[in-house]
Amino acid sequence: MDFTQDPRFRGIERFEKRVWLSSPTMHGEEQKWVDEAIRTNWVSTVGANINELERQIADYVGCRHAVALSAGTAALHLAVKLAGENLYGQARPDHGTLEGRKVFCSDCTFDASVNPVAYEDGEAVFIDTEYDTWNMDPAALEQAFRLYPEVRLVVLAHLYGTPGRMEELKEICEKHGALIIEDAAESLGAQYLLHGKWVETGTLGDYNAISFNGNKIITGSSGGMFLTDSREDADKVRKWSTQSREAAPWYQHEEIGYNYRMSNIIAGVVRGQIPYLQEHIDQKRAIWERYEKGLSDLPVRMNPWDREKSRPNFWLSCMTIDPEALAPCERGEQTELWQTEPGKSSPGEILAALAAFNAEGRPIWKPMHLQPIYRSNPFVTADGNGRGRTNAYIAGSGIDVGADIFRRGLCLPSDNKMTPEQQDRVIEIIHRCFD
Repeated sequence: MDFTQDPRFRGIERFEKRVWLSSPTMHGEEQKWVDEAIRTNWVSTVGANINELERQIADYVGCRHAVALSAGTAALHLAVKLAGENLYGQARPDHGTLEGRKVFCSDCTFDASVNPVAYEDGEAVFIDTEYDTWNMDPAALEQAFRLYPEVRLVVLAHLYGTPGRMEELKEICEKHGALIIEDAAESLGAQYLLHGKWVETGTLGDYNAISFNGNKIITGSSGGMFLTDSREDADKVRKWSTQSREAAPWYQHEEIGYNYRMSNIIAGVVRGQIPYLQEHIDQKRAIWERYEKGLSDLPVRMNPWDREKSRPNFWLSCMTIDPEALAPCERGEQTELWQTEPGKSSPGEILAALAAFNAEGRPIWKPMHLQPIYRSNPFVTADGNGRGRTNAYIAGSGIDVGADIFRRGLCLPSDNKMTPEQQDRVIEIIHRCFD
């Protein structure tokens, strides 16, 4: 379907330059620190940029130690490995620290949140989402502990930069003696009101990770951080991330190691980004608010947040279509079908229309329990076991919140270089989809 020729879109011009979902925003200072690394010949995984970046991030989020790594995924992997070793002891070199163990994980997230559980031979149990923040549902987590009382580790993510209901989630984990790995990859700069005090995401778990991937709120093109108050944990992660070399005059290894340390050049890019973090957050919030106002007359809802207990970083602006306004649509494994209907629309139609006019949007993260690789893993909702709930003889088997958000939702162009005029055109394209 050629939307540019569709009468509904008559008068809308195609963007000359692509409007991105969320692309890197450089300011110039990044080049200064990269050039210094090259000039001084510190182009390895040690150097002043790494040292200073670790100090700045630890100061910003309010933790004692930060370890610069090659990616947020590396930070999550080492957090999972560390938690597994602290809970269950050191594993043999050919075994993971979570072998034979279940781990409760956020369901509506990117797979980098949960794959490290598999890296360590554990089994992820996916916990359903709640509508108020699109994050892990405390009621579902409580049900999970009822079904699997032996579990001692929870991996939770803050979706699209919005903090989850951390006070409730932490209380449940404390009651059941479980540790928390906080995936704050998308939420650097977001805050949560915990016991009357505003705290940064990245400090709310027992082990914490952030990301500097190319589309994040600040970026190094890649890179991530492990955050902790424990000097012992920070030292262990540093050791593991540099191939676990022992204190010997030759290369000697008593533990499995990884090549996970951040480059001093990448650290230079992130170092130049840090002064602009709040500016980026303010720009992202303005984009979210313009969408909220511009789409207020449509049967849609913006991605929600707890206005009393959270301050998101508004990394991505998203929306869901109200159920009664959702046009017929179906998704397969790699393709989807949708049809137009007056007064209604679907994520597929809106995303296709945006693409036709040279703007990038994306579907909401497909829940992990629906992913082919994890289809046999347990899944828990607020009602209990989330698998096999349909019944040929009894009506009303509950709702799968993450699947519902995925079916009705999409991520909107949220690039902080998008002008208000460009955003107005995006908003108009969305309106025309409902004509």
